[in-house]
This record gives sequence, C-alpha cells and structure tokens, in this order.
Amino acid sequence: MNLAQYCLTNAVPNREKAALEVVGADGGVLEHWTFGSLTDAVLSVAAGLKAHDLETGDRILLRLGHSSDFPLLFFGAIAGGFVPVPTSALLTSQEAAAILADSGAALVLHDGKTALPENTGVPVRGPLAIADLKQAPPGTFAQTAPDDPAFLIYTSGTSGTPKGVLHAQRAAAARQPMYQGWYGISSSDRLLHAGAFNWTYTLGVGLMDPWANGATSIVYDGPRDPQVWPNVLDSSQASLFAAVPSLYRRILKYGEVSRSAFPALRHGLTAGEALPAVLYRDWKDKTGRELYEALGMSEISTYLSSGPLVPVKPGSPGKPQRGRKVAILSETCEDVLLADRNEVGFLAVHREEPGLMLGYWNRSRETEDAFKGDWFLTGDRAQEDDDGYYWYEGRADDLMNAFGYRVAPEEVERALSAHPEVHEVSVTAVSVRDGVSLITAFVVPHDADSFDVDDLAAHATSQLADYKRPKDYRIVEQLPRTPSGKVKRKVLTQLSRLGN
Repeated sequence: MNLAQYCLTNAVPNREKAALEVVGADGGVLEHWTFGSLTDAVLSVAAGLKAHDLETGDRILLRLGHSSDFPLLFFGAIAGGFVPVPTSALLTSQEAAAILADSGAALVLHDGKTALPENTGVPVRGPLAIADLKQAPPGTFAQTAPDDPAFLIYTSGTSGTPKGVLHAQRAAAARQPMYQGWYGISSSDRLLHAGAFNWTYTLGVGLMDPWANGATSIVYDGPRDPQVWPNVLDSSQASLFAAVPSLYRRILKYGEVSRSAFPALRHGLTAGEALPAVLYRDWKDKTGRELYEALGMSEISTYLSSGPLVPVKPGSPGKPQRGRKVAILSETCEDVLLADRNEVGFLAVHREEPGLMLGYWNRSRETEDAFKGDWFLTGDRAQEDDDGYYWYEGRADDLMNAFGYRVAPEEVERALSAHPEVHEVSVTAVSVRDGVSLITAFVVPHDADSFDVDDLAAHATSQLADYKRPKDYRIVEQLPRTPSGKVKRKVLTQLSRLGN
C-alpha cells in the first residue's frame, strides 16, 4: 500500500477529470490539474527524488509556501517511498531548525521564500531543483507496506516543544469513515478548502479525501479578507466548503451572505476548534445550509462528527464515525473502565484503529505513556449523552481549579457565547497572587461601545454554578490564535484590559 497511490487511483477517475483547481478572488482558475497530469507530476517528483542519493524512509523537510508545489512534493515524496515533513510557511529559522534537527531530515526542499534554518548540515534544494524534479520522467509508485512510514507532522507546540507525529501508509485509507460520516462526498463534488496547502488540515480534508473519492479539490490563492469568500464559493461552484469556525464567523460578519448566495454549496464542514451552538444556528439561519462539525487531532485525524447521516445537535461535535473504535474512559478509576453515559471522562481511541499514528517520533516513552491499556488517550475530555452524541469538555490539561472544583473552560465558554452580544469568548484561569487564580473571561463583543459586562455576568449567573462563573471579564479586540485557528489560552493571560 502506498498512500499517494491510494489517493490518486482509489476511485479510478477519468484521467481528464479535474483533480485540482487553484482559484483567485475573482473566480478565475489560476491552475487546472487533471487526475492524469497530477499523477504524472507526482511520479516525476518521486523519480527525481530517487536520484538524490536518498534511501527509502528518509525524511524530507518541506519549506514551502502556499503553492501547488507543496502537494506535488508532499505526495511525490510519499510516492517515492520517502517521508515528507510538512511545515508551516510562518515558522521562523529557529523553529524550522528545531524540526530539522529532531526529524533528522536528509534533504530540505525550499521555495526560496520561506525562512530556512541556519547551517542546515544537509543538502538544500531550491526553486531550480524543484522545477527539475517536476520535469523528470515519471517513475512508479514505491511498493511500501501499510505500516511503513508515510509522513511526519509536528504538533503546533502551543504548550511546549513541538513533537513529531509519524503516520503510516495506511493513514489515508483509514480516513474512509469520514467520507460519509462527515462529508457525504461523491465523485461529482467540488470541495473548496479555506486553508493553505502547507496546513495538514488542507492536505487531508482538502486533498487526500476528495482525490480518493474522484472529486475535485479547490484551493484558493488570493487575499484572505473574509468578505471575499462568498464570491469565491459562488464562482468556484463549490459543493462542499471546509474551514475553521472562526472563518465562518467572520464570513457571516463581513461577507454578503443569504440563502440565495453560492447556490452550488450543499453544506459546510468545520474542524480545528469547537463550533459554538450560536454560530451553527447563525450560519444555518442565514444560509439555509447545514454546517457539520468534526473532532480530531494530529495523531488520528477526525473520528467524531455530524454529517448528512448524523443530524446536528448544536454544541456537540457528533457521534463516533461508523467503524471507529472510540470510547470514554472513567476518570475515577485507576484501571481501564468505560465511563457511564452522561459521565465526563477521558476520550480515547483503541490502539487497533487503523488511522492512529505509528507513534511520536523519537519519543518512545511518550508514545507508551499516551496509552492506558489498549486505549490511546487523546488528552480530551468528553461525555456521551443518551442519544449517543459526544459532548466535548475540553483538554484535560486545560482544566481550571476553582475552589477545589475542576472546571472545563469549554463549558463556561458555551454558556457565555450564548449571550447575544458576545462575538467570541475564551476562558482561562489567571493568577492574581501566589496560589490564587481567578476564572477570567476574555470577550470580543459585537459592539464594544454598547457592551454591558454586568449583563453578561448576570447571564452567567443564570447559566452556571457559582464556582464555574468568571470572576473577572476582560474586553479584548481579538483572541490570540495559532496559524490553525486555535485559541492560545496561555497568551490570554498577557492581554491587557481594554476599556474595562
């Protein structure tokens, strides 16, 4: 099994069918790739890399920006039996150097624009060499095994040093439960992903899965202003749209959105952070289209979701996708014990789940510690209701301690975000003196001038137990986020109070 071969040939599409379109803000197609031309280019890269004195399984660090070169080199490396290490174009030289050193990459592919580590110590091939790779005579897919390494991705590192997550060749085929459990995808679909090529969310949801189903992937290349997206959706005739919740929120606020807008769109897809119930309802009310959420992580991709076959329960990411081996483990027992329904516990995935990573790169102890018996602990907390829907209760390490009680930030955020004047909110514990921390809400209001903190506090009183309520409210212009859209809770404590 070769991951690149699976993605490009699983649905056996017509070689002339559109596989990838890169579109601009005006809807014009900047690049058009058929399945035939894309497969040939990937196999050219694979053959070209084999001539670079590399051994099967060698890591290749990708320092590339937002261009079609990224997927060509990513899938080309896998097709050749090598292990690409995708990285964000936003990384500094120091950050890239740390990943280069940890991964032990034997080669760096560089577009000439992104920051490079100083004194790499390994060959660096720039734009001219990349052009030569794409022009090499096409080779063949390497005959790799399902458990052979395919790609190595690094976590965002918002709470510490980034660590490598090694995935196997079987990882793409293991995404099959998502096809109907989340997307409802077919070969006739055109999936527009809002992310950049070098984001793993885009590589998986925006490329791997559409191609494996013979569908067309659409990636946008242009200004990132939120008001451009309705036109991009309309002109590209996208039938599916994938983005993070924060982008949907900005589209609703700044874009021209109505039930008659972008008529080809069947529904939206969202992941990367929790989807507030109020945002879901706002999107559905204004567009008339569903918005399906999925919950996942770098170590396995998504495994919980709503979709055409699983109706949305606002505030819940959905149910385990059919075929997934997912459970909630009791927090109160030292042994491996499943939690009762409506009991908050540790969200876990069985070690036999084929989509699960091979392990953390060069961190065997951390890999071992991530398991409890046969269950991989995701680090998330959740509970299952009587209808089988899971409710996300936040990261285990995000828990706040309030007067001896453990409080999940997400529970407080859900309550506060239901207030009509709250645009966005994030909650964390802020230390006020040694041994004393207060639950603090950082609020982005719809209108800062008219926003009434006392009214929000009264709302919290009606929704939350006293120990769960924020003891301090800070009005901010925006929430600090990672490049993938997740809120940086630790940075929140550094934000100054604005007009409050």
